[in-house]
Amino acid sequence: MALHDPADLRKFYEDARLDEGGLAADPLSQFDAWFADAVGAELPEPNAMILATVNGDGTPSTRTVLLKGYGPEDFRFFTNHGSRKARAISGDPRVSLLFPWHPIRRQVIVEGIAERLSREESAAYFRTRPHGSQLGAWASEHQSAVVRREELESRYAELARRWLDEVPLPDFWGGYRVLPVSVEFWQGRPNRLHDRLRYRRPDPAELDKWVVERLSP
Repeated sequence: MALHDPADLRKFYEDARLDEGGLAADPLSQFDAWFADAVGAELPEPNAMILATVNGDGTPSTRTVLLKGYGPEDFRFFTNHGSRKARAISGDPRVSLLFPWHPIRRQVIVEGIAERLSREESAAYFRTRPHGSQLGAWASEHQSAVVRREELESRYAELARRWLDEVPLPDFWGGYRVLPVSVEFWQGRPNRLHDRLRYRRPDPAELDKWVVERLSP
């Protein structure tokens, strides 16, 4: 027996709104404005996003990753190239991103195509990571594989002794860019009459052409 019934948990949204007339000309500019609002509202990790992929037999999977860059054409994140998400992307590059900014009654849903960043771009970002995070990338070389905690910590300690200063970029680690084909901005409204405005690219080859559509809530 559940301690709390999810059906009894209701949130009544205030009268915020999202109108076509107030939208930016392109979705990345609109995202930039909303991301600034999320940061200004001091949300915990506003760059956290849910990445959805599909593996070779059609099984979907999701996980939370951190957005590490965006605009003017893409959203960027970094991961182990041997991870489950990376293997899924190599088989089917179609992905979805979800930014769940619940405290400000907003969410952004991105659908697009993921592709690897160059090694030079990955190296440039890797150099900005804290020393411990750089070591952690090496320690979890076989990401998504079964491991004992003691084994992981032992590997980290060994690497910390080896690289006291500069840590090289692992061959198995790097970035991805997601080129959006649609970006939906969701604003909670009273009585579940939410605003849902979607930018859609009618021709994937034309990166600067977007149409805006209002979706029924």
